[in-house]
Amino acid sequence: MPTAASSTDRLAPTRRAVADVGHLLRFRARAVRRRASVVLLAATFLAVTAAAAVVPALVPGAADGPHASDVRLLLPSGLAGFLALAVVSAVASGGGRELIAHEHAVVHPVSPTTDHLGALLLAPLNIAWLLQGWLLLGSTAYAFGPGRLLPAQLGTLLWLAAATAVAQVVAWSVEWVRRGPHGVATVRVAGVVVAAAVLVLQVTGRLTAVLDRMPTVAVVAGYVDGFSWRWLATVGAEVALLGAAVVLGAVPAHAAARRTPRDELRLESDLHPARPMPRSLLGALLRTDRASVWRAVPMRRGLAVLAVGPGVVAIIGDLPWHAMTVLPGLVASGGALLFGVNAWCLDGRGGLWRESLPVPASTVFAARSLVLGEFLLAASAVTIALSSLRAGVPTPSEAAAMLATSVVVLVQVVAAAMRWSDRRPLAVDLRSARATPAPPLAMVGYSTRLAVSTTVTGLVFSGLARVDDWWVAPLVAVTFVAWSTARLLRTRRRWLDPVARSRVVTTVAA
Repeated sequence: MPTAASSTDRLAPTRRAVADVGHLLRFRARAVRRRASVVLLAATFLAVTAAAAVVPALVPGAADGPHASDVRLLLPSGLAGFLALAVVSAVASGGGRELIAHEHAVVHPVSPTTDHLGALLLAPLNIAWLLQGWLLLGSTAYAFGPGRLLPAQLGTLLWLAAATAVAQVVAWSVEWVRRGPHGVATVRVAGVVVAAAVLVLQVTGRLTAVLDRMPTVAVVAGYVDGFSWRWLATVGAEVALLGAAVVLGAVPAHAAARRTPRDELRLESDLHPARPMPRSLLGALLRTDRASVWRAVPMRRGLAVLAVGPGVVAIIGDLPWHAMTVLPGLVASGGALLFGVNAWCLDGRGGLWRESLPVPASTVFAARSLVLGEFLLAASAVTIALSSLRAGVPTPSEAAAMLATSVVVLVQVVAAAMRWSDRRPLAVDLRSARATPAPPLAMVGYSTRLAVSTTVTGLVFSGLARVDDWWVAPLVAVTFVAWSTARLLRTRRRWLDPVARSRVVTTVAA
């Protein structure tokens, strides 16, 4: 008797895809080394989410105060901004993050539908998604107060899910276009056109009028009356949008899977003519490391998003110089998450070959640290240059504070990234545009710690930018740089230990 699935059972592939997602999640859970850390992280995540959704509603002035009215007016723009952030994040990663690595998925029957559903589940494990989500939940709680807290937060949570699913549909569609004829150029031109259109709307003063006509205005209006027929209609529309986006996302996912990733394939098949040998060992290592970074698809896409995105936001928001001191830290943190938190994984199997070369270990460490610093500095410089277009000429105190912040967060992030790369190395193939240097939960931990430390540093120098004496900020920066440099030198001493270094090399080469 045949046991194959009937061709009339159209839902069989969908059920199989959902089941496969469960299998992959259990597989990833079994691979976690420290279960206690995962439980602690999950508990912390739930506690922070609950606090963001409830505590602002208990603050005096919530719902009835003048500031609460202002927050309600800005809430539709916040919902639209979250959708834009989700779209940019998913498009930059080529359709969303991978539930299973590309090289592992080759030998397993993982369908594009399974890949699509897995990417949806991994979307919240992103510090930008989490911070924006917590901000929206807190704003909603403060805007509506305890009386209408439950219906408003239910609607906001549904919007977060629906916006993430819609962004996934857009991302898969863009990836399908990118993999087609002239797709890379088409996507780049479209991105420039969209950014230019937003800037034109802001400069001409019509951006506010456009935001007032966004559908998110009706969404927020549906929360005003609490549990009512209007709220029920709004929630029903969000549920319908969520379901439609989850189902429709599989269509462009399948279409993209049938096309070859042109940009990744082109980089792997390009010819690079030999250049004259560098004059020093450090120069040779720097050239090799730079090539491994700048030729990788996720690095180039990530750098473009990190460098241009915050700069465009600063231009639209017309940020003053003292508020811009937060941007270098955020950009540097995002850049480190592209590869810095597991910097030695760039070598892969080549790490064994590199260890056989007659090169001092200290030179290898210096080259990798310098390349990471160059990468972060390039992204921060572009962001600052874009942000300064509307900020005007800075005062000496503001210029000194911005320069001091850039140097401090650069050394701070490089020291933290090299320390984590030495302590928790992982074997990761970063050739895929959707790859990450560490598992999703580990990435959340890294991004949280980096975001908190660099944001606090930026706020400190934001206050120093208002001090009349310009030399105060550089003087304070010396203390920060000395502390981070000491931690970086301590990591360097660990790398010079042959036993510790062999553990890292054999791990990333596995």
